This record gives sequence, C-alpha cells and structure tokens, in this order.
Amino acid sequence: MAIQYRRGFKTEANDIAREVRTEMGIRTADRLDPHQLAEHLSIPIIPLSGFEADAPLAHTRFGGEETFAFSAVTVFYGTRRAIVYNDFQPVGRQANNIAHEASHGLLHHPPTPAIDDRGCRNWHKEVEDEANWLAGVLLIPEDTALYIARQQWPIEQAAERFGVSVELLRWRLNMTNAYNRVNRWKASMGRC
Repeated sequence: MAIQYRRGFKTEANDIAREVRTEMGIRTADRLDPHQLAEHLSIPIIPLSGFEADAPLAHTRFGGEETFAFSAVTVFYGTRRAIVYNDFQPVGRQANNIAHEASHGLLHHPPTPAIDDRGCRNWHKEVEDEANWLAGVLLIPEDTALYIARQQWPIEQAAERFGVSVELLRWRLNMTNAYNRVNRWKASMGRC
C-alpha cells in the first residue's frame, strides 16, 4: 500500500532539499555529505563506537551480530538535539540514517520519548515516513536522479559516487521515474 503524505508534503520536501543544498553550495552533480549537513544544521552527531567505554554491551551488540538492529536516534536535551548513529553499518546506510534524523529537525518534528509507559518503542508512522522521504530527497533530489539516469552509470557506481546505498538510490530513481523520463526525452530528441 502506498504511503499517504499530508497534502503538499512532497513539494515541501523538494523545496527544503533545494534550499538546504543551495545554502551548502551543493550542485546537482555533487554528493551531500550527511556529516556536513548535520554541521550546517548545528546538530552534533555522535558515532555509536564512541560509547565503547561507557556502554560496552551496546557497542558489542550493535557492532556485531545485530548491526542493523539500531540505525540512529535523535537525542534531546531541552530544545537542543544530537544524533547518535551506528557507524558499524555500511557508509551508504549511515548517510541515510543521519539524513533521516536531520530531516526530523528540518521538518520541526517535536521531541517524543523513545519509550512509552509500557516500555514499548514510541513509533509515529507519519513522522517517520516524512523523515524517510525528506532524507531521500536531500541525498538524491529529483534533478540528481535525472542526472544519474542521463549518465547511464551502473547503479553501484552511482551509489558510491553519491555516498548512498544501492537500495536508496534505486528507490529515488523509481520515485522520480528518472529512467523513463530520460528515455522519453531522448526519444523526443531523436536520440537512442
């Protein structure tokens, strides 16, 4: 089932991504570094490996057999936020995790407790879906997806160049319909 976003959200996400990338001086053909994004937003980022001395069990657990059990979290201290991310995951996944958490800030999502009164994880689907979408748009905006499709790079090469996972890149290329749009443009110009 397709995700339902609030009216105008995708346009808002495109506008936010365009504004942020412009402020940071990132062109269509350039990669957005999530560490620089967090710095631009004045959000400290802390790698999970930095907690080895204080939380050796978490370090061992999430750095080993359960690497994908924890991706990232925004931690609040009053109105200030910081991002703790799992630096044991592949770099492309880390990029999306950090961009996702930064997106919560860009979208002014309010802080919520990580755990509810029953000890269960708090999960607000609409808020998480919005952060997922904006993270993808920040990392691979529509113009960048079209640029990648025009270059006809192998997807692995393009993912490495833009510092994202193959899965995220494939998702953005599909969501923007980049290959079909480029192929239609080429056909209209009489190019193969």
